[in-house]
Amino acid sequence: MRTGPVLLVVAHGSRDPRHAATVHALVRRVRSLRPGLRVETGFLDFTLPSVQGVLESLAAEGVRDVVALPLLLTRAFHAKADIPAVLRDAPPQLRIRQAEVLGPSPLLLRALDRRLYEAGLTPADQSSTGVVLASAGSTDPEAIAVIAAIAREWRHTGWCAVRPAFASASLPRTEDAVRELRELGCARVAVAPYVLAPGRLPDRIARGAADADVLAEVLGPAPEVARLLLDRYDAARVPALAAVGA
Repeated sequence: MRTGPVLLVVAHGSRDPRHAATVHALVRRVRSLRPGLRVETGFLDFTLPSVQGVLESLAAEGVRDVVALPLLLTRAFHAKADIPAVLRDAPPQLRIRQAEVLGPSPLLLRALDRRLYEAGLTPADQSSTGVVLASAGSTDPEAIAVIAAIAREWRHTGWCAVRPAFASASLPRTEDAVRELRELGCARVAVAPYVLAPGRLPDRIARGAADADVLAEVLGPAPEVARLLLDRYDAARVPALAAVGA
């Protein structure tokens, strides 16, 4: 039985087919965690279906309540401007709430740990391993500050050191952060991509990790990420349901 508003996962989109494949894998995991929830996926650019197309299809079916969840790790331009603009153009019969972006969250730190352990590290390696928290980068100062804060928080969980790095728009680059951790004296250096899906910028992160000892996979359909999507959906759907009953 389907219950609650439809969850519309709003992804950025990419010309790289690995991006959409990873987004769809994540959405499948979300569906498996909550079988009674209808979950749809729309893309802002490059990939179909578009967000607007999904919204129009939902309206044509008679759907009335939607929670639009930005598949983003920080509140940068897409969350503040692009997505609200698309949602404003949705069919008027739809009641839409925009959920919060995914980050920051302790669940994402657990997903980062998971990816590093899958890449060969163990909890016993933490105290001697420096980690580069490598994100896509942004021109938004708020987004950059969030990444720096996450790096500080993650350092307190036991890693030798954690340094933020960016694939574009901001400095330092991944290779610079790797070099800094070497100079700091960390016995090994690992790079943890703080990105959700493969693409041009994650590939740039991988190239910058050439001198690191360990390169983790992107967060992708990690169980913690799927759980976080549902947490953000639940937080957004409560006001939506209250509005329905008003």
